[in-house]
Amino acid sequence: MTLLDRFKDRLALPAIASPMFIISQPDLVMAQCRAGVIGAFPSLNARPSGVFEQWLQRLTTELTDRDAPFAVNLIVHRSNPRLQEDLELCCKYRVPIIITSLGAQAEVNAAIHSYGGIVLHDVINDRFARKAVEKGADGLIAVAAGAGGHAGTLSPFALVQEIRSWFDGPLALSGSIANGAAILSAQAMGADLAYIGSAFIATQEANADPAYKQMLVDSSASDIVYSNLFTGVHGNYLRGSIVRAGLDPDNLASSDPSKMDFASMTDSKKAWRDIWGCGQGIGAVDAIVPAADLIARLKREYQTARERICALP
Repeated sequence: MTLLDRFKDRLALPAIASPMFIISQPDLVMAQCRAGVIGAFPSLNARPSGVFEQWLQRLTTELTDRDAPFAVNLIVHRSNPRLQEDLELCCKYRVPIIITSLGAQAEVNAAIHSYGGIVLHDVINDRFARKAVEKGADGLIAVAAGAGGHAGTLSPFALVQEIRSWFDGPLALSGSIANGAAILSAQAMGADLAYIGSAFIATQEANADPAYKQMLVDSSASDIVYSNLFTGVHGNYLRGSIVRAGLDPDNLASSDPSKMDFASMTDSKKAWRDIWGCGQGIGAVDAIVPAADLIARLKREYQTARERICALP
């Protein structure tokens, strides 16, 4: 049984709303789940100590079996000192889907499997995909070129093609997916689900500065800058936010990947808190709307795209 089969009666669309640092919090996740897509958030968004358990209590209490399931993103990189604490809480509350990032760990996967949870690991190339599956991941999230945040550089065609040559398990695709036709395209390439992030920044429930939301609406793919300066890992960011910070987006220095510090990435004192991540698909976003309205639009576009394809000779 695939991930889509397991939850298909609860999904309005074959889609996961990606967990975005700072942006994804319970109000947004619940709106996403209630509208029929898998909502997700990083555990590190819940601060200070004790808040993560409060969020899990709220989500497990207020969401029902009629809603789409939710997912928690765990950073399994060695710089995250909260990993064990957060993992134990995920097990306690039996979080249905765990998204792991920055290094697959067999012991983390085993802990999630102990209560029947599903582990999806995000990868930017085939080598990392193979390692994740070898260590027990149930499924993969292929993070292709154009994705918001920590994006890869490979075309989604190339990345999905390579993974599907050997892996038939659950596969989600990330990278510039911001309309319903792109969701269908992800499935046509071989993915089970689309992984959508940036479009949800411009929603009323998103925990984002109003200026961030408006900049996303006003920007297009040409306004995205790819750099590793801000976290040590390459990612895509809004040019306008880099300019606002007094930096030249065309002449950014490189950062040392060994100095990643994901434990403090939501610290309001961090200078790069106002460097705003975003993917290349934002040309499809033209207004700040409730998450349910965005999902309704995606659903209409998805159905229209299916009808168009079915009508082809």
